[in-house]
Amino acid sequence: MKILYVISGVTGMTGNELVRQLINQDEDQVEIIGFDNFYASSIDTVKDCLDSDAFTFFEYDLNDKEQMAEIEYLVNKSKDEFDEVIYINCAAVVHTEHFYNVYETYETNVVGMNDFLEQAIRVGAEKYINCSTSEVYSMNSWNEDGGVKESDYITMADAEHSQRTSYATGKLLTEFFMKDAVDTGKIKGCSIRFANVYSRDEKYPKHIIPHIIDSFKNTGEVTLLENSKVNCRTFLNNYDSCSAVLALAKTDSALDGSIYNVATDEEISIIDLTKLIADKMGIEDPTIKFEGYRESDPERRLLSTEKIRTRTDWEPIIDLDKGLDECVENYTKGE
Repeated sequence: MKILYVISGVTGMTGNELVRQLINQDEDQVEIIGFDNFYASSIDTVKDCLDSDAFTFFEYDLNDKEQMAEIEYLVNKSKDEFDEVIYINCAAVVHTEHFYNVYETYETNVVGMNDFLEQAIRVGAEKYINCSTSEVYSMNSWNEDGGVKESDYITMADAEHSQRTSYATGKLLTEFFMKDAVDTGKIKGCSIRFANVYSRDEKYPKHIIPHIIDSFKNTGEVTLLENSKVNCRTFLNNYDSCSAVLALAKTDSALDGSIYNVATDEEISIIDLTKLIADKMGIEDPTIKFEGYRESDPERRLLSTEKIRTRTDWEPIIDLDKGLDECVENYTKGE
């Protein structure tokens, strides 16, 4: 098949790896229109893809009406050359430090997502993949029966507890937009709740794994939040998160407007994670300090992935040990 992919947030963690996987596959003939405003990323993340004839990049903002009209024009101009047009929304205000910025998260994660969805419908795209977040589970982020399921009821922190959940609330709303568009026959699609995705190619030490490596590399010690004394998480390699997006995009029967957890079941405490990284960096008896506290931060986040494994052929292939080896090697190369 000949497929046109239109990807927002294309230099972000999910977007850039999607481009790489699409270019390197040979099952379909693909072309990619991607754009980003570098809110939390850099053109460097796709520098190895810029010379590909299959990839066209624009430094555009999802919230800029004129720029999005240009993307729509380009899609309309070329769409008849393709068997399918697939929109993937990766644009998001994602780093934890931004979770508390209510207006920023609303503009991009809610309004921008819906505008992009409406554009996909207008151009007659066959499919739309909505990248959501496991943050929507908030204070009900795990259970002992193989992890929290998409069908489980949600217990969320609200404005009485923390502004953090404004980010999750916005993402939750996009899932309703997605479901409505499918239920009314406008497009096929789904929403994906990712859990603690990490990448060897992250450019900024914002998330926990690059923060730990960067701290040990530069200072020989690491400072964590007080929450880290008790918190446990699973960590999903970005290669696997992106392969899940593409597995869903290729499985029409799964695009019923519903939600899919994408995660692993390799749970580890933040303390043990820190010690494991220190060991991989050759640091014995690492110095770990604690400072600050994050409100409404669940102690565990364990998701069931039974649904996506049942409906597609997806399964994660990079375990945490291998993924951390790649991260440490990448962040410390040249030393």
